[in-house]
Amino acid sequence: MATTNTTAAPGVGATSPVTAGLVEGERLYDLSDLYDAESLLTSAERDVLARLRRFLDAEAKPLLAEYWERGEFPEQLARPLIDLDIMEPADLAVHGPVRGIFHGFRVFELARRDASLATWYTAQAGLFRTAIRVGASAEQQREWMPMVIDFSLKGVFSLTEPEHGSDIAGGLATTARFDPDGGSWVLDGAKRWIGGASTADVLAVFARDVADGQVKAFLVDRQAQGVTLEKIHGKTALRMMQNAHITLDGVRVPESMRLHNVNSFKDVAAMLRAMRSDVAWIATGIQAGAFEAALRYVTERQQFGRAIGSFQLVQEKLARMVGNITASLSLVVRLTEQQAKGVYRDQDSALAKMQTSLLMRETVALAREVVGGNGITLETDVARFHADAEAVYSYEGTHEINALIIGRALTGESAFTR
Repeated sequence: MATTNTTAAPGVGATSPVTAGLVEGERLYDLSDLYDAESLLTSAERDVLARLRRFLDAEAKPLLAEYWERGEFPEQLARPLIDLDIMEPADLAVHGPVRGIFHGFRVFELARRDASLATWYTAQAGLFRTAIRVGASAEQQREWMPMVIDFSLKGVFSLTEPEHGSDIAGGLATTARFDPDGGSWVLDGAKRWIGGASTADVLAVFARDVADGQVKAFLVDRQAQGVTLEKIHGKTALRMMQNAHITLDGVRVPESMRLHNVNSFKDVAAMLRAMRSDVAWIATGIQAGAFEAALRYVTERQQFGRAIGSFQLVQEKLARMVGNITASLSLVVRLTEQQAKGVYRDQDSALAKMQTSLLMRETVALAREVVGGNGITLETDVARFHADAEAVYSYEGTHEINALIIGRALTGESAFTR
């Protein structure tokens, strides 16, 4: 992505992207990626992302404000988004395994348009797929992974509980008991904040085995007897994403549907290491979306006889936003490169999630500031990013939990409450 080099001093023949009327389409995207991180992608990878971008701009954008306000997911986007073939694109697979850097930019592109869309897609492509990739046996993977990729088996990651979020490692209360007479497992407990559960085929439920006290994982049929789903109402963030409270009452699951490689919370932690990188990419994409919406606004909004984008204080805020986005892209790109080499460390993914989320909070606040009173309306898009950022700031590990993971790695001492 080339960017315009404007070296002339203001008022001395310089032509800015704003005054040239270039803050649209691809040009606007370029401005949110000043260091051209996307140049790390191949032309084929960029072509797939461009296909996704065109779909989001033409089909998704016109629906977002209405469905966000209604608190409903635009289901008419689901099948066309799946049919875009962006999880393991066929036109990339011919060149070999699809690279992690492409997966990261796919998440970034979705979040740049809407956080709920990104969360909905990564519930399958990130969380559930990781549960299968890390937790399933080789035989189970051969059977299930193709169906995960083409969405013929839709699933969600069901770990968080009503009373246990940050302390889930030691506090997980959902139980699993093996019944030798029935040859199946019996699950009892509850899960909360499970995004996409109402349209999933199976729920990847994590439960503590009463026999050995270790955490195990099961694919539970969403319509199985004893499974109850309730939509969580009254949310002020990620309103389009449908989150569920799940109750499990004597739910029977055959041994064949247990993820055979999950036998302790250490195995769950291995999944979380991989999944936090997706959330860091989401946090980065939200920043880009908020910045672009704010930039578009300040080039059009007139006050005191001129565009507010020409004011010094507004430009300072725009510069800080771009600085945050650039720093965040640098973090997530480097993390993804390390993971592509097989380096998965708790502190690495925790650092990326913590820092990009922190910068995201500042970026969306600055975007709301420069849009002024109109920044609290859905019309400018900024309000949606501003509100949704709060959910992303907390999920997949709060700021404090990720900070303690990093602190433990730095000092060799655990500060977690025992």
